[in-house]
Amino acid sequence: MFNFIWPVCLIVISNTVYQICAKSLPAGLNPLASLTVTYAVSTVLAGTLYFLLGASTGGSLLHQYRMLNWAPFVLGIVLVGLEVGTIYGYKAGWQVSTLPVVYNSFLAVVLIFVGWLVFRETITWNKIVGIGICLAGIIVINYK
Repeated sequence: MFNFIWPVCLIVISNTVYQICAKSLPAGLNPLASLTVTYAVSTVLAGTLYFLLGASTGGSLLHQYRMLNWAPFVLGIVLVGLEVGTIYGYKAGWQVSTLPVVYNSFLAVVLIFVGWLVFRETITWNKIVGIGICLAGIIVINYK
């Protein structure tokens, strides 16, 4: 059960701190300049964690790099898009209490269809109702 729950806890804690950091960047700081530091720190941390936690099970880092496909390269591109979109969303005036709710609601709806089209996951009545709840939530949270 712990193996099922700890990743969710890590995501929630990390995303909470992420939103605080993204909202707290200095107003005059170019988001792309900020991201150069962000990804340098991420690279050092990921490399350190690889050698501390993963090297014994995965072989050398070069061996791991030989197994790469297209996904990590595209992931690097889309991560910058996620970061820049969030930072500019906050610069445009979105509140930390609404921006993530709105984009995650839209994301949930889109991923239901991605799961169906790309991964052959089934669309159940629960998911259809969930789509309705997500869309209703977007309307309610943005109603002024």
